[in-house]
Amino acid sequence: MTTDYKIKVQNVTKEFDLFKTRSDQLKAFFSLSNQEIPEFWALKGISLEVAPGETLGLIGVNGSGKSTLSNIISGVIPQTTGVVDVRGDTSIVAINSGLRGQLTGLENIRLKALMMGMTNKEIDDMLDDIIAFADIGDFVYQPVKSYSSGMKSRLGFSIAVHINPDILIIDEALSVGDDTFYQKCVERIQEFKDAGKTIIFVSHSLKQIELMCDRVAWIQYGDLKQIGPTKEVVKEYRAFIKWFKALPKKDKKKYQNDAKERQKAFKIDDFEKQVVEQRQAEEPNNQQVARDVHKEFYSGVISETMSWGNRILTAVVAVAVILLMLINISGHSLTSVVQQPSLIFQPTTSVTTNSKR
Repeated sequence: MTTDYKIKVQNVTKEFDLFKTRSDQLKAFFSLSNQEIPEFWALKGISLEVAPGETLGLIGVNGSGKSTLSNIISGVIPQTTGVVDVRGDTSIVAINSGLRGQLTGLENIRLKALMMGMTNKEIDDMLDDIIAFADIGDFVYQPVKSYSSGMKSRLGFSIAVHINPDILIIDEALSVGDDTFYQKCVERIQEFKDAGKTIIFVSHSLKQIELMCDRVAWIQYGDLKQIGPTKEVVKEYRAFIKWFKALPKKDKKKYQNDAKERQKAFKIDDFEKQVVEQRQAEEPNNQQVARDVHKEFYSGVISETMSWGNRILTAVVAVAVILLMLINISGHSLTSVVQQPSLIFQPTTSVTTNSKR
């Protein structure tokens, strides 16, 4: 990979645990056992770069991992393994992304702008322009939870383009607006392109992809199937869609189920071993390949599970808290309980005497 990039994604994976209930998730978090948890790998080792000023399109069938990848790049969710190097501020435009349902549209504008480091004075100066571009009328004073999908998209897009980020990520945000708003968005995106901004554009509309994108990455059930010039990749993807639509219903279902089973069966250790072997072939004189690859996989990742040391420490603290509670209830002093533990279960009795008058 090169060093002149705006976004670098290298060997990025994303795993989701398939818990049936929230209580199962909580039990697994504190569990001291080695019980296996069903896994689903939404991304299975994605590597790509986006150059400064480039517009990269992300295409693929539903459930392929496009939105997962865009959310990782924007910092909404962390990756499970791999390197994500983003050089600049990002703003993602997706239905509901970054909008708080309980807050009004006006409050959401201020909140999102403040989170991007803007001052109240700067927000006040551009507030009228944001409201005018969104064109949602008096609904700007209403809670976002009452908005339609189109209104959420309009407000989110308007906020994103007016805070002027280095990197704009658009995830299906143009699919729910009317033609007038769509045209305004296209014109504003073109202004961003002309200004040399970097754009990630996620869409099922191949016409939109062809109109806006310099290159396209085709994500297929967690894998990067193809990346290259827009015309070339879109042509291959159209051929795939044509082939898929021509399949009998039973074969379509089998194709999808087989792909999802492969996502469940993916093993991160096997993938890491594969990357090590590939790197060793490229760097035969490097004796530290395995160590370097492991560091790249995990050094920049925040663990989403509790380590064994923390689990044991949590268990010890929990037991200590319970004992202190029992001691408090028993009415005995800590010293006496240490000397005679059975006192915990022997509450003290109080004797009330009536004083003589």
